[in-house]
Amino acid sequence: MTIVFFTLVVLAAGVFAFLNGFKDASSSVAVAVRTRALTPTVAVLLAGLFNFIGAALSATLVLEVSRTWISLPPGDNGLTIVLAGLLSAAAWGLYTWWRGIPASSTHALIGGLAGASVGNIATGGIPVTGVDSSLLLQVVLPLVLSPAIAFAAAYALVWPAHWAARYTPPNVVNSRSRRSQAVAAGAVAFAHGLQDGQRTSAILVLALLAAGLSDGASLPPWVAVLTAAMLAAGTLAGGWRISYTIGYRLSRIDPLRGFVALLWSSTLLLVGAVALHLPMSTTHTTTSAVLGAGANQNFSSVNRRLAIRILVYWLLTPAMAAAGAFVLQLALSPLAGK
Repeated sequence: MTIVFFTLVVLAAGVFAFLNGFKDASSSVAVAVRTRALTPTVAVLLAGLFNFIGAALSATLVLEVSRTWISLPPGDNGLTIVLAGLLSAAAWGLYTWWRGIPASSTHALIGGLAGASVGNIATGGIPVTGVDSSLLLQVVLPLVLSPAIAFAAAYALVWPAHWAARYTPPNVVNSRSRRSQAVAAGAVAFAHGLQDGQRTSAILVLALLAAGLSDGASLPPWVAVLTAAMLAAGTLAGGWRISYTIGYRLSRIDPLRGFVALLWSSTLLLVGAVALHLPMSTTHTTTSAVLGAGANQNFSSVNRRLAIRILVYWLLTPAMAAAGAFVLQLALSPLAGK
């Protein structure tokens, strides 16, 4: 059964990566399309390309992530935990897309792994080590800190951006901001691939270790290729429901504020991935930056009811993914020989 479970994990990881790209395409293209910096077709192609590049390059960071993340029980037991976590995270991601809500795939995945771990313990399985620290470092702290930092910094950066453009005609400011947004949108897509590519690849490395198919000393090339290809394919498919929410329903935003939001989002995500090795949610970071930049205006520009609704979904994401994975793990446990 080990090979069967491993094959199912690979398929589930591919589906998760596809949905990740499908949902999070909005993070880089929504604002650029809204301000007419890019056409929808060009924006999606740009996001797909840079997502692929970022995810492929994330392979250099995957082994470090997998070593410091969690340790799975060997054999079928560990594989069912990963499978339950992936399926639950993918299901929740599909539901939030259907509702048009930008929610974090990373937080859903960590919540799913935590719920599957609890389900594994409930059925008498070997405990997963590292879950508590992973929950603290990769769900609780980023959930609270990264959106707050993104919102506050984007809000504050609007002032120096306006000051720098104070003597420039509005049409020139808008034109320059749109050109700059095209670059910033590519940077956000690259940072998304770098950030989220690590998670899917790390899951596959953990599955290889649990199945006894790798010693964890090196990353098989097919892992990086599969992750990058599925992320890019999902991005090209385009989750326009969420793009419409961020670009048109959440806040009124002009080209200058759109550039500020995307520039700060990409900076924060790249620093988190490369310098701090800290997983950050592209969805949370970009959505908060758009809210922050849009809120710094002389009129009410933020859809507060929608913002509160999104925040509620953010808080629910780890819990709902954990609950789904807990049930799935209970169902899969008999198949793992327990």
